[in-house]
Amino acid sequence: MARWEPGARERLVLAAVDLFSEQGYDGTTVAQIAERAGVTKSTFFRHFPDKRELLVAGQETLSRLLAEGIAEAPAGSTPLEAVAEGLARASDEMGPMNRALGPRLRAAVAASAELRERDALKSVGMAAAMAEALVARGVADAPARLASEMGALAFKRGFERWSSGDRSDDDPLAGYTRAALTELREAAAALG
Repeated sequence: MARWEPGARERLVLAAVDLFSEQGYDGTTVAQIAERAGVTKSTFFRHFPDKRELLVAGQETLSRLLAEGIAEAPAGSTPLEAVAEGLARASDEMGPMNRALGPRLRAAVAASAELRERDALKSVGMAAAMAEALVARGVADAPARLASEMGALAFKRGFERWSSGDRSDDDPLAGYTRAALTELREAAAALG
C-alpha cells in the first residue's frame, strides 16, 4: 500500500458506503474500510476520527459554500433568493463522483439508525450555516431559520433527484436544487 497515495479520503468514503450497503454499518470495521480503500488504518484515522464521520465527510465545506453563496447574493435579494444563490454555489461543487455515490449512500443510510441520525445532523448543520449567513445579511431570525430549513430540504430533495436521475444527462445539480426550492416555495404559499 502506498503511504501517501492521492485520493485516499475519497476512496475511504466510497469503500465505506459500499461496505455499509453490503454488510451493514454495524458489521463493517475500520480495518475493512481501510483495506477496501487500499490504505492503512492509520491513514483512515488521519482523515476520520471514526467510521461515523464518513457520512458527514465534506459537511464543513458544503456549509461554507452555502454560506458564501448567501453572503454574495445581490443586495436586495429576498431570503429565499439568497438561499437559492447558496444552493447554486454548493451545487456547482458537486460532480460525477457525488452523483454516483448518492444512491449507494441513501441505501446505506436507510439501513442504519445511526447513519440516519448522522444524516439528520448533517441537515441541521447545513440549515444552521444558512441561517447564520442570512442573519449576517440583516434578515430577522424567524424568516432566516425558515428560509434556511427550506434550503436544506431543497438541497436534499434536489440531490436525491439528481443522483437518482438518468446518468446519460449531464444536467448540473443546481437546476435540481433550484426546482426543489421553487416547489417548496409554492407549497408554502399554498398553506395560506
